[in-house]
This record gives sequence, C-alpha cells and structure tokens, in this order.
Amino acid sequence: MTHILLGDDDEELTQLLQEYLYNHEVSCDCVYDGEQVLERLRSPDPAHRYDLLVLDIMMPKIDGLNVLRQLPITSQIPVIMLTAKGDEIDRIIGLELGADDYIAKPCNPRELLARINAVVKRASISAVEITALVHDRLLLDQVHRICKIDGVELQVTGTEFDLLVALLKQKGEVVSKEWLSQTVLQRELQPFDRSLDVHVSRLRKKLQPFHHEPIKAIRGKGYQLVL
Repeated sequence: MTHILLGDDDEELTQLLQEYLYNHEVSCDCVYDGEQVLERLRSPDPAHRYDLLVLDIMMPKIDGLNVLRQLPITSQIPVIMLTAKGDEIDRIIGLELGADDYIAKPCNPRELLARINAVVKRASISAVEITALVHDRLLLDQVHRICKIDGVELQVTGTEFDLLVALLKQKGEVVSKEWLSQTVLQRELQPFDRSLDVHVSRLRKKLQPFHHEPIKAIRGKGYQLVL
C-alpha cells in the first residue's frame, strides 16, 4: 500500500480524501499546518517514511511554498501541490521550488488518486529495468536515482530525473512536448499548462554549469538534449 502524507488545514476535506484513498490502497496520514509537515518529514520514526507528500499552499504557521523551501536539498520525496483554482503564479513557484505536480482545489478525489499513482509510479523503479544509462559525460543510475555529469553528482528532483531519462533515451532528437508530458508526467498536455516547461527550465539551469545550452527549445516542436 502506498503511504502518503497530506498537509492541509481543511479537516473535513482531509478526512474525505483519507477515506477515499484508503479504499484505493493508499494510506494517508494527515497534518494541518506547515510545522507539522516538516516535523513528520524530519522524524526518524520509520512510520513517518512516506512515498509522497500532498501539500496545500495555504496553511497556517508555515505555508506550503515555505515548506518546500525548507525541505532539505537531498530530500527525494515527490510532492503534489494543492493550489487554489486560477492561482497560476503559485503553481509555477511551487514547481520551481521542486514540486513534481499540482492539482487545483476543490479537487476531485479520483483525479488526485490518478496524480498520486502517476507520480509514485515515476518514482519507483522496476527490478527488470536497466540500472544505469550512460552516454558521454552523463550517467543516470535508475535504481538509486542518481545523476552524475563528469563524475559530479547533480541534485535533481524526481521529475527532473525522469525528464533526463526520457531525453537521454532520445538524445540528439527533437522530442515533442506532448510525448514528454505523456511519458514523464503521465498525462496529456493541456493548453496553458506550463508544468513541463517549468521542469525543463529548472533542469536546464542545473545543467548549464556543464554546457552553455544543454537542452534546446525547438520552437513549435519540443526539446532536444545536446549535452
């Protein structure tokens, strides 16, 4: 059973989601402010090890964006942000701070479940998969989810790692945004959804110390890994 942490101060909503998710093989611990979220994630208790964090932006004590800022750089927990409908700037900031995905409130429990399953699936590696992808300067260890360039380990989020895997497998080719969205985000590309672009932008900045233009944006077509 997938084990997640849900941080949201709406107790009625969290109870509804908790019951729905449990009936679909997702156990959910609920906390109601940002301080409690950080306490749980920093706890050494094995019971507080989670496969994913669902995090509301508007929370007391510490809001969701500041929770993201305070997560350690080595934290590999995937994050889905809960954002108010229409607050695109909060979504973009959340993605820039390392969130893997977002969903607008009020959210449909079924859609949230689909997003949780997609993100957890991306974060897990099947034993039959290749342990490492190696090409020239780049090494991607798919079991430990470690990225190295010229032997230097690069801190990337789970979604950024999956983007690199997808782009490396198609290295030198122009990869469409539609294909990347389906492959990496596990959903169809929607109009005005900038999630993919933000993830690529963050990844490009992390790669730039090693190459001046590691990922090219081909207007009207998609992206090309040239590192």
